[in-house]
Amino acid sequence: MKKFRKVLDGLTTSSPVNPCGSPACGSAAGTPSTAPTPRELEIQETLMSEHFQICKTVRHGFPYQPTALAFDPVQKILAIGTRSGGVRLLGRPGVDCHCQHESGAAVLQLQFLINEGALVTACADDTLHLWNLRQRRPAILHSLKFNRERITFCHLPFQSKWLYVGTERGNTHIVNIESFILSGYVIMWNKAIELSTKTHPGPVVHLSDSPKDEGKLLIGFESGTIVMWDLRAKRSDFRIYYDEAIHSVSWHHEGRQFMCSHSDGSLSMWNLRNTAKPFQVTFPHGKTQRDGRKESCKPILKVEYKTSRNSEAFVVFSGGLSYDKAGRRPTLTIMHGKAITVLEMDYPIVDFLVLCETPYLNEVQEPYAVVVLLEKDFVVVDLTQSNFPIFENAYPMDIHESPVTCTAYFADCPPDIIPVVYSIGAKHKKTGYSHKEWPVSGGTWTVGSQTYPEIIITGHADGSIKFWDATAITLQMLYKLKTSKVFEKPKSGDMGRSAELVEEDPYAIQMISWCPQSRIFCVVGISAHVIMYRFSKHDANTSITVSVLLNIRSIKCNIDSTCTESEYSHHRVKDRMIRMPPGYQAELVVQLLWVDGEPPQQITSLDLNSAYGLLALGNCNGLVVVDYLQKTILLCMSTLELYGSADPFQRLTRSPRKNRQSTSGTHALCVSESHKCSNTVCKINFSWPASTNMLSISSRENSFSRSRSSSVSSIDRETKEAVTTLQFVESYGCKSDTLPTPCLWVGTSLGLVLIIPMSIPTDEQERTVLMLKGSVLRFAFLDCGGALINSPYEVWRDQHAPDDPDRPRKRKLVNFSSSSSQEASGDGHLAVVCSERQAKVFFMPSQACLYVHNITESSFVLRADVVSVCNSVCLACFCANGHIMTLSLPSLRPLLDVSYLPLTDMRIARTFCFTNGGQALYLCSPTEIQRITYSQEICDNLQEMLGELFTPIETPEAQNRGFLKGFFGGNAQTFDREELFGEAAAGKASRSLAQHIPGQGRMEGMKAAAGGVVGELARARIALDERGQRLGELEERTALMMTSAESFSKHAHELMLKCKDKKWYQF
Repeated sequence: MKKFRKVLDGLTTSSPVNPCGSPACGSAAGTPSTAPTPRELEIQETLMSEHFQICKTVRHGFPYQPTALAFDPVQKILAIGTRSGGVRLLGRPGVDCHCQHESGAAVLQLQFLINEGALVTACADDTLHLWNLRQRRPAILHSLKFNRERITFCHLPFQSKWLYVGTERGNTHIVNIESFILSGYVIMWNKAIELSTKTHPGPVVHLSDSPKDEGKLLIGFESGTIVMWDLRAKRSDFRIYYDEAIHSVSWHHEGRQFMCSHSDGSLSMWNLRNTAKPFQVTFPHGKTQRDGRKESCKPILKVEYKTSRNSEAFVVFSGGLSYDKAGRRPTLTIMHGKAITVLEMDYPIVDFLVLCETPYLNEVQEPYAVVVLLEKDFVVVDLTQSNFPIFENAYPMDIHESPVTCTAYFADCPPDIIPVVYSIGAKHKKTGYSHKEWPVSGGTWTVGSQTYPEIIITGHADGSIKFWDATAITLQMLYKLKTSKVFEKPKSGDMGRSAELVEEDPYAIQMISWCPQSRIFCVVGISAHVIMYRFSKHDANTSITVSVLLNIRSIKCNIDSTCTESEYSHHRVKDRMIRMPPGYQAELVVQLLWVDGEPPQQITSLDLNSAYGLLALGNCNGLVVVDYLQKTILLCMSTLELYGSADPFQRLTRSPRKNRQSTSGTHALCVSESHKCSNTVCKINFSWPASTNMLSISSRENSFSRSRSSSVSSIDRETKEAVTTLQFVESYGCKSDTLPTPCLWVGTSLGLVLIIPMSIPTDEQERTVLMLKGSVLRFAFLDCGGALINSPYEVWRDQHAPDDPDRPRKRKLVNFSSSSSQEASGDGHLAVVCSERQAKVFFMPSQACLYVHNITESSFVLRADVVSVCNSVCLACFCANGHIMTLSLPSLRPLLDVSYLPLTDMRIARTFCFTNGGQALYLCSPTEIQRITYSQEICDNLQEMLGELFTPIETPEAQNRGFLKGFFGGNAQTFDREELFGEAAAGKASRSLAQHIPGQGRMEGMKAAAGGVVGELARARIALDERGQRLGELEERTALMMTSAESFSKHAHELMLKCKDKKWYQF
């Protein structure tokens, strides 16, 4: 039980103030204030350290800097490797897993153990890793580190436990997948090529076994040398020496011919009967010039040759365009018979795979799709339709369509908001996609029992806003809004002399403010503009009737003045009637003016309250409060003028510019339409008191964030002070208030907090100034029971809906203030204020500081939010040194302090945000959003929330080749790799060549197996079933062979009887 003391109004005595205006030292961190306590307030705190744990949940978006691609045709799971050592595993929607190599080395190649629930990764640090995919969070079972050779290519035959590994030196090693130990069987490069060859063939770029005979291995070297190696005889069957370098090789399913792609843009076809020269060489994109020579083409980096029963073969390759076609985008070419289709891509092609119906290489492949991995996109092409349409992507791969500049995360949203927003966004979706089912459909996923509506909003550099449904660890696009449509398109020459100062992305989003209940949406742009939107289910023909042009830089403006040529905005708001489609429709634009060619200061804080109808914004020069219902400016003042005589540093007010003289204490309100100042303006006088009592809360020393010093001059302080956070709330403007009233809490970069009542102050009313160390980041308010007080809001109503007598015409407000009852109104409330370095809890209206906690001394807080966790509230902070902290409320008792993520990029600081339910997110790369949790409950239930990557599926049966075809065509099934590569036959490999490293996943798998008897029994039962099925297949094949033999014997006996009595000359 935590006891907090509160002070009744009029019974408290303020701490003394020193002559310099700096408050005296407050209470120590974590200790209650020593103010008089006529009665005690008891608040039960339920959060403990055991309720918190940091854990990554899921990663969304496109894998950053991809390098490799693989597909399991039976499990239908896709894997993507990245340059930073990450592996992304994708299945059906909801099955999305991210794995990371601890070394961070780039992934060179991926190889699935088809239908085995395992994956082999080859990394740039010459290490092979075996991943276990039979658990929801994959783990490494084995690793094999090559010490003397560099890995260049890997190949794992279907249903084989021996992995072929090619190296930079041209050697080929063989690894046992089960034990992850090298075999003593090695194919040395000097044995593969002829002894008379004087040059090294180069690194191994291709390895594949012959579809006709698994005992033959095709080795391709970079220089153009191709060797067919007989694994049994340990010698080469044939060698091919070609003039052009080889990039890839692809077999025909019959195993009699193969195709190679070369560096000169050509494709060569080879027949095993005659390997002296290719029987066909084509330049798909090379035209014959006048002199008879082929024009030079770019290399064909990869080719795949796939056959089909009902049509001609498919040849799919990347690259090969002629050099003279400059500026052409990267292409994927599909050759189907004589038809050649060239698909232009938006980004360079990293890799591609042709998806086929069968995993067996010696069967007709029947290709049905092509998966294309680009540098910044992921495309799947439908091969079953003649026009080759693409599939609609089932994953959110377009988060980075324009660079993400800010994010917002809302958990436990109103249940009706997601279907409504999705219904609007669905009307604007692109068409022309393939109607087939998404081909990457592996794994299983079910919505967990503990789900609630979650929405992520991303702001982008091009001014667009995207709403995402983030419910139950998934991510789906709901709606896209383009803020640039509010402005006229800029014309050349309009920028004038200051064109060079304009940002490259003038509409980039800096801040987002959204009220899910009232559905009012507000954004701040980098060009110092604010746009307010209202949501409507109906389209409307309307105009953005009011565009408010402000100039906080020269705070005071004459009432009768008009906008001169020296005051202008680069972005002109559309001043005509506009048809606005259903969804978010712009209602108000607030712009800060350019003055004398100088751009306005960027907006640093924003808050909007739908119940009050007010919008507040601030920057390093001042504060503006706008009534968006009446389209009127209520307040426009510099930060220094807000203090009046209550300024703790006794700074002097700057003299206004000569051309901006106005009456003292009067601030003109300039509301304009079509960018012209109106002479009919509303004027409100704000008169601040000459003397003010200021509460002593913190020492003057170290009261500035980061490198600020207490010896800074008043002028320097004035230029550095910015409004950093704003919040409308029902609170107490001064100590003498008996009931809460609408107030605006203002926090500045100097750690000062001002409380501004949303009413015209009287001369007798004193100003409230509180003080913290560092820039103020966040406000929050608790009632006397410790529950969070939410700001009042207006219930959403569609203003553009057709007239309906049942529709309410008046505004319906919801107020969470404690003033709802007369008894509670006298209890006051608690105010939580968090800055870059410390957090404080004040009791209002007495303004007594109950608790102080110094969050950090060596770093500073980047993001702070008051969130609800486990039916309680806490303060969550993310610091620049990578620490994530949670503090109990209101006692500010540390609950969690984990060094999670060092701040390596400003992108993380710009996008990190907490939300209710113990969740947070940040942009971990330019293309990916990482969601994490700091709740122990979610960590415990995470296994249930994630999807299953592996599902028990029966391996498809191989096609029956027929008795005679199998008898006369050779029997490849008799090849036993164990006899050749096992230790008994091949011996042990050199210990210095590679080092075996046991993976952590082995111990985890053993623990899981020991604790999950049911799962082990299920796997054993599946193994027995598979064994029984194989035995049944063997019996069927044996019976078939016996039947064929009996039939053959019968026909032979009949033939013998028929020819028994014939003479030799009768035949």
